[in-house]
Amino acid sequence: MQDVFIIGIGIHPFGRTEGLSGLQQGANAARIALKDAGLEWQDMQFGFGGSDSAGNADTIVNELGLTGLPFINVKNGCATGGSALIGAWQAIASGQYDVGIALGFDKHPRGAFNAMPAEYSLPDWYGEAGFMVTTQFFAIKLQRYMALHGISPQSLGRVAEKAFRNAAHADHAWRRSPVDIDTIMHSQMVSDPLTKYMFCSPAEGGVALILGSERKARELGRDRVRIKSAVVRTRPPGSFEVFAPCIDIERGGAPTLLASKAAFEMAGIGPEDIDLAQLQDTESGAEIMHMAENGFCDHGEQEEWLANGWSGIDGKLPVNTDGGCLACGEPIGASGLRQIYENTLQLRGLGGGRQVPGNPRTAYSHVYGAPGISGVTILER
Repeated sequence: MQDVFIIGIGIHPFGRTEGLSGLQQGANAARIALKDAGLEWQDMQFGFGGSDSAGNADTIVNELGLTGLPFINVKNGCATGGSALIGAWQAIASGQYDVGIALGFDKHPRGAFNAMPAEYSLPDWYGEAGFMVTTQFFAIKLQRYMALHGISPQSLGRVAEKAFRNAAHADHAWRRSPVDIDTIMHSQMVSDPLTKYMFCSPAEGGVALILGSERKARELGRDRVRIKSAVVRTRPPGSFEVFAPCIDIERGGAPTLLASKAAFEMAGIGPEDIDLAQLQDTESGAEIMHMAENGFCDHGEQEEWLANGWSGIDGKLPVNTDGGCLACGEPIGASGLRQIYENTLQLRGLGGGRQVPGNPRTAYSHVYGAPGISGVTILER
């Protein structure tokens, strides 16, 4: 298996862009990534891409050029972008290709995500009873977690406050104005204990990454950021994930536990070796739970972490350095690739006002989507 490098990155700002389709935003990101790599669309040997609400990703060839390249559409919930990256990584790691593109884009309508029961093998009554409303699921799961592990509502506010503070320095973020913790805590309650500033919003945007073999990366002078591992896992027995109709008495693991363990084993390193991390933060509680599920702390220790600022830019493990989903919003097809874009930028030392100090060498990304899919990618400079 040959090494794979990220040799070009591009992003179309997240948020709302009137007059541009999701497909056009994805094409814009692809052109930026190609320019960053010093390549042309005709140089791409394959593509993997995903979109949830903005059409089939393969139709991007209408914008970029009809070159006949093989292109695989990916749809894997919030893990779509991370899954597209893994497909592209495998294509090059196998030795079949030298260079290709992973991209994702979306343009969601305003309001909450409108998931349909039939798409998740659930009966219609499940949706009619209101159980498909993800804000309620996240809140109920979080209430249980907080009670078991002593997490305070103040910690939820600290996660959101950190997100908006970091995003003030991220050009691609949607919400770039800092929000103080009192405003966060006393804003409209959506689903107890989560207020409106503790949730991400469906959004628009596009991200593209150019991947290359070691030979190609050195030829282009882009052999700095290597993909050390990339894995996706689904839920094991006894896990409790999005749209689960019940919780098992005998609890099992979680897809994030499986993905994280496999990624660390593949990379040959542990959580203590990671310099910064992007974790799925669909809402504030998700970041808190995922800190432990990815092995960066024990359950319950997040309270101390957040009180001491250990997950801030200057902390011992900076988390969601560009504001994560909370500040960037979540265009499903692009969100996981945004994490890789941000980590690559950080490893290049180009994070600007949000740059992690100390010359970071390793970066971790984690995505999580319904009905229980997790993807983890570890980069190394």
